[in-house]
Amino acid sequence: MNQKPLLLIPLLLLVSCSKKEEKEVEAPAPVQVTAVTQDTIRRLVAGDGMLFPRDQASVTPKIASPVQRFLVQRGDHVKQGQLLAVLESRDLTAGAAESQALLAQTEANLRSTTSAQIPESIVKAQTDVDSNKQTEDAARKLLENREKLLQQGALARKLVDDAQVTYAQAHGALLAAQEHLRALQSVGKEEQIKTAASQVEAARSHLQSSQAQVSYSQILSPISGVVADRPLYAGEMATPGAPLVTVMDISRIIARANVPQNQSASVKVGQPATITQVDTNQTVDGKVTVVSPATDPNSTTIQVWVQAENPGEQLKPGTSVHVTIMTEVIKATPVVPIAAILPGEEGGTACLVITS
Repeated sequence: MNQKPLLLIPLLLLVSCSKKEEKEVEAPAPVQVTAVTQDTIRRLVAGDGMLFPRDQASVTPKIASPVQRFLVQRGDHVKQGQLLAVLESRDLTAGAAESQALLAQTEANLRSTTSAQIPESIVKAQTDVDSNKQTEDAARKLLENREKLLQQGALARKLVDDAQVTYAQAHGALLAAQEHLRALQSVGKEEQIKTAASQVEAARSHLQSSQAQVSYSQILSPISGVVADRPLYAGEMATPGAPLVTVMDISRIIARANVPQNQSASVKVGQPATITQVDTNQTVDGKVTVVSPATDPNSTTIQVWVQAENPGEQLKPGTSVHVTIMTEVIKATPVVPIAAILPGEEGGTACLVITS
């Protein structure tokens, strides 16, 4: 009697365990169903980069001179052509005044040369022409009279020949005197006027050079923007080649980002893009303005420029940013939730479809 309960207990436990296992096998797996929707797919290309100003000018003086005074400070907004600084220029101003006086002197000399009386050499040449003309007339009349007498038989032939020689000599002397007069009238005075005019042009060029040197003491802004740097102080020496003032136009900023080479083929000028500041996550919308035609051999990336408005000048050049470029937009496309995509065979993906 005492052995039967011991046998029944294991049997009951076996039966209960078997039923529990059957229930666990037969329980269906939970399934969640969702509908396929129509949506827009955007293909994006991303890259990291840095912000640069839209335009920048490092204003350098053309002359070496102490800074007399500055008219702007760092952070000031300036307009194109605005006076930024003045250099010492008293010596240059004096040189320009001297050049002005020299120009006035040469202009007076030109007027005097142009309106001067006929030189004595021209007067003498004119007298020689008149005298030779009279001699030629007398020789011609003598020759004509002797030719008539020769025809009448009242004069020897030799006298006629002598008269012809005398006339030829007189005519030649007249031609020489006339040519000499023309040379003095057309060449002599013309050369004097040309010389005086050349002196005027040389003096005018020297004055323009002196005035340009004086103008170089006025440092003007070539662009509109904000003063980003001003390394010198009043009284210090400004030298050519060393920036005196740096002006940046940050009304718009340009993000220069590097994108992978294998994704760069789809990036085109004019595509919309988003610039995100790394440290603050502030975003602005822009568009692609430049796509580099060459690959950086060190990073195997393509540099892309994205330009965007900078309201309030909140974005500063030199900031690290992340750029996202929208290269393609596919509208009205069936979209499957990512949770419904399952791993498939051979490394692919698959999803289960329920049809009614």
